[in-house]
Amino acid sequence: MPAVSATEVEIAAATGPWPGAGDPPGLLDAVSAWLDGYGNPGTRRTYAEGLGLPTGATDLRDWISPAAARSVILPGHDDPETDRRWAGAVRRYAAAVGAAPAAEGIRTPPPAPRGRFRALHWFRWCAARGVDPLAATSTHIKTWLTDLDEAGAAVATRDRMLATVKALYTHLADTGLVAGNPAALNRRRLGLVTPRGNTTTTVVLTTGQVRALLDAAAGPRRGAGPLDTARARAVVGLFTLGLRVSELCDLDRSDLHVTRGRRALRVRGKGGKTRVVYLHEAAERALLHYLRLREHTGSTETAPARPTSGGFTGPLLVTRTGGRYRRQAVWQLLRRLAAAAGDPLRDVAAVMHPHALRHFYVTTAVEAGAQLVHVQADVGHTSVDTTEQVYNSAARDPARSAVDLVGDAIS
Repeated sequence: MPAVSATEVEIAAATGPWPGAGDPPGLLDAVSAWLDGYGNPGTRRTYAEGLGLPTGATDLRDWISPAAARSVILPGHDDPETDRRWAGAVRRYAAAVGAAPAAEGIRTPPPAPRGRFRALHWFRWCAARGVDPLAATSTHIKTWLTDLDEAGAAVATRDRMLATVKALYTHLADTGLVAGNPAALNRRRLGLVTPRGNTTTTVVLTTGQVRALLDAAAGPRRGAGPLDTARARAVVGLFTLGLRVSELCDLDRSDLHVTRGRRALRVRGKGGKTRVVYLHEAAERALLHYLRLREHTGSTETAPARPTSGGFTGPLLVTRTGGRYRRQAVWQLLRRLAAAAGDPLRDVAAVMHPHALRHFYVTTAVEAGAQLVHVQADVGHTSVDTTEQVYNSAARDPARSAVDLVGDAIS
């Protein structure tokens, strides 16, 4: 894995590409087998990134380099068999996450900026401390969670990261690579369970704030050309359909189609389940404008969306260099737009995230009279209970509160 601190650089120089691991090829093969159990490539990449593993072509090329492979197990020990095992493990892992190591000399787009807790993702945390993940104990897990807490990770973030690690170790225990699951801890005792009845900490946006976000996306921004602006509008417009960020990043050009007389998207959700998401007029306008502009600019963005006998191929939304959008880049775009929106979003710009727009979809739809079962189908919840919980846990619309009646009585 690419080093993330001076301490990790020193450790990596001494112990190779996976510091602390006793059998890196075996561990990586086990991780690949676990990832292969998920049908959705986006889910596999999300889990890999959540554990701190590289998923970019250049990072994978560096990870597979013979110079690094020779020091995987014993520093300075030139073992061709070790080289072959490690190279094979990285290639199998690359296939699992739907990537391929970049060839030497081939220019590739730079990786998306990393998240603020990247150095604390589980495998990176272990590597920085020389901990073999196959020998990790519950004490290591608790210390890791404490470090995340001290770094400012929210309860939901720690809970999500623990869930990923727990799922991995369940697989490792089932295959006999570890004796038990060190991440099978009591979440309530760890303070990772929100008390029943509490409202969510997720930002709940108003209709006016979402309009301001759309206006900011459509407005001029420093360094943004017409195609950048059109793409930003399309991103915000698609998020107002209730999509998850991973679902938006995984959309292909061929997923846009017409069914029952309406433009819609085939969205691959959790568990590999596909659903049809219809476009409202504003989202359709923004997306079609972006695609038309992209088609006629002659930029690198036109390359991924080529017509074939079976329709268009390639990502629906692409970066300036023609690559698929990454989650971190989407988060950063939304926060830049929220900051550019000025007063309407000033108080929430620093904490803006894609899930806020997903919550907006659920709360707005329900309050407009939509049936919960229809909203559930739109956003891809596994059950209507989940949809109801999202709605009930959100802060209520002030218009549904009696607070102003009491204020008027005492004023």
